[in-house]
Amino acid sequence: MSKFDKSKLPSRYVTHSHGCEGRKTMLYNIKTDLYPQGLTDEDLSAPFVGVVSAWNEAAPCNIALQRQAQPAKKGVKDAGGTPREFTTITVTDGIANGHQGMKSSLASREVIADSIELTVRGHCYDALVGLAGCDKSLPGMMMAMCRLNIPSVFMYGGSILPGKFKGKDVTIVDVFEAVGQRDAGKMTDEDLKILTKAACPSAGACGGQFTANTMACVSEAIGLALPGSSGAPAPYESRDEYAYHSGKAVMNLIEKNIKSRDIVTKKALENAAAIVAATGGSTNAVLHLPAIANECGIDFDAFDIAEVFKRTPYIADMKPGGKYVAKDLYEAGGVQMILKVMLDAGYIHGDCLTVTGKTMAENLVDVKFNENQDVVYKPEKPLSKTGGVVVLRGNLATDGAVVKIAGMQNEALKFVGSARCFDSEEACFKAVEQKKYQEGDVLVIRYEGPRGGPGMREMLATTAAIYGQGMGNKVALITDGRFSGGTRGFCIGHVSPEAASGGMIALLQDGDKIIIDAIKGTIDVDLTEAEIAARKATWKHRENEYQSGNLWKYAQTVGSARYGAVTHPGAKKEKISYDKI
Repeated sequence: MSKFDKSKLPSRYVTHSHGCEGRKTMLYNIKTDLYPQGLTDEDLSAPFVGVVSAWNEAAPCNIALQRQAQPAKKGVKDAGGTPREFTTITVTDGIANGHQGMKSSLASREVIADSIELTVRGHCYDALVGLAGCDKSLPGMMMAMCRLNIPSVFMYGGSILPGKFKGKDVTIVDVFEAVGQRDAGKMTDEDLKILTKAACPSAGACGGQFTANTMACVSEAIGLALPGSSGAPAPYESRDEYAYHSGKAVMNLIEKNIKSRDIVTKKALENAAAIVAATGGSTNAVLHLPAIANECGIDFDAFDIAEVFKRTPYIADMKPGGKYVAKDLYEAGGVQMILKVMLDAGYIHGDCLTVTGKTMAENLVDVKFNENQDVVYKPEKPLSKTGGVVVLRGNLATDGAVVKIAGMQNEALKFVGSARCFDSEEACFKAVEQKKYQEGDVLVIRYEGPRGGPGMREMLATTAAIYGQGMGNKVALITDGRFSGGTRGFCIGHVSPEAASGGMIALLQDGDKIIIDAIKGTIDVDLTEAEIAARKATWKHRENEYQSGNLWKYAQTVGSARYGAVTHPGAKKEKISYDKI
């Protein structure tokens, strides 16, 4: 018999309630590799653990997840549970970038969380192991774990191996930037084709400290992933061992009754923000951490994250602002080494509970700093004294805006220029492609926010083209949309309130003087209050082109980027959480 008390678990409704025979008849005859004869009564008496992956064949990011799900299931089974595998969607940003498909990306985060929630609720699963690869699938799964508040273990599918081009490591971002170089006559079509074929040589998510690797670091820092599990690249067989132990770990959490919200506390969220700052991570984390917090009923918005960024040194020399990719960090000592030096220097909370059943400090007790590497610096001698991401505020963004400054020199952190306004990414990209902009311009892309896009598109194609043309340090770009974790240069996203909500970005006109200071954390337009009021009086709401389907539904409920662009009230409004049913 199972050592677990089924009477206290949600799956009792499926297997041990009155009339359950109709449900059990379906389960007896499910034959899989782990259960070639179907489920037994003993299997039905054990906890049901959902093992969810975002496997698909869309891109390298997710292709290894089905393989990794199998040892996770075996870990669950060997520890006394009954694993139930299922999949969820994901939209791969590298494929969706630069066209209308990117409108689906951020919206997919909500669909991922919703679909996992509905699958777990519908089948009364008792716990979760989640395996994710591409950008939005990582926060989407962590959001679902916190929303359901059941024992859960997250595992990243791993990064891609770096490509090689002319003796240098390259990533997908090099390809996007090379398009701009080709258009500027700085690269031949033949070299671009060689680079394109070389940049993504294996399974795994984009290799720099872009959104996927940033949120993978977060998964360890926030306590939802096993120590070290985010490090090994996707093709490495060691990932399968981590998957197996993730399956075993979730059974330990069931036994000890440790649930996701026991782990994801305000302090844990601060640890997560600290790892983003320390690694020069993606600006998208400023959306995802408040969204995870919302699922726990915790107040933690962009400005709370900004306070952590201000006090956290930037210590990991990672692309796109630095030199190294995720494989290099793994070989140097990994996320655990970063957490250890940050703990010793007082930049993270060591008393936070994690999925090991131990605290962060207990997990890190035996971790040593590798002196024979230059990927990670010690906090007392950082790359810069404050984090690689800055939240800005001013009359142009009263609810905030975000810029990634990792790798930028201090003299490049201030910009004063004239607005060039575009009401879509396509309009701006066309101007960039035709080089119809000049040094000192502040390119403004608006009506691309969560509601206005809808979907808050990334602008990697545009920013990469600017950089490829050699103009990356000569212009600024601001938008109510997002930027890829691979974006570099003075690019400010998440401008809130967004244009569709009548924010100041909607009122800008060509020639307006824009003043940005990433040292002080300000972003302003040089207009008087009277001039701003006059423009507000004439502003009219614009209807976007998506008036049916998922993007229409998304636009009806999505909130401000300041609070994570979430689509429901979160744990603060729930009357009973799933774990209490």
